[in-house]
Amino acid sequence: MHEIVGSTQVSSRILRLLGWLVLIALPLGVQADSATVQEYQAVLRSTADVVHGAQLFDTCAACHGLKGAGQSDGTVPAIAGQQFGVLVRQLVNFRHDKRWDERMQHFTDNHHLAGAQDIADVAAYVNGLSATRSLGQGSGEQLKRAANLYKQRCAPCHGESAEGDGDKGSPRLAGQHYVYLLGQLDNAKMGRRPDFPPEHVRLDESIGRPDLLGIADYLSRLGP
Repeated sequence: MHEIVGSTQVSSRILRLLGWLVLIALPLGVQADSATVQEYQAVLRSTADVVHGAQLFDTCAACHGLKGAGQSDGTVPAIAGQQFGVLVRQLVNFRHDKRWDERMQHFTDNHHLAGAQDIADVAAYVNGLSATRSLGQGSGEQLKRAANLYKQRCAPCHGESAEGDGDKGSPRLAGQHYVYLLGQLDNAKMGRRPDFPPEHVRLDESIGRPDLLGIADYLSRLGP
């Protein structure tokens, strides 16, 4: 009996350890409930069909545009050239109510994206689109200071050119719309982005609003 209890305690410790390893292995922003994790990992195991992804993108293009450039007023983000892992993460989070937007939650449901293969296909297609530069920018003030702040505080995760890192879950920010960037930062602070890493929220608060305006302006001007 003692051996059985001891074995059970060891097994429980192993399971807890495995659970922590799963959490550590997930990119930032992937919520760690079983359904979300399972679908996210299933997408990454899929072999993407870009031709099929182009067909699926027809639905996305209604809002994001044929080139994936979004809307400069910030209502729709630019997604062309976004990191594959980041695109997958966002689609999965919308599907599992970890991120909220009525349009995206509707168009990422099982009726439009049947499962992991469809997610992989459309994400690969969008990743292959040529990145765009935003027409929606800020005032242009303090760009030099903003560039320095970006390199000091943001580049370690998002890259020197704001190209992002799909493995880390860090999105491409270069060429993203100024208003959209600010809107997402505000949503995160107000708890309207439950998938937003809390350490990022703390970083944003430490930088301060005036400098965030400058960094968003600087990022919106990067790109081809």
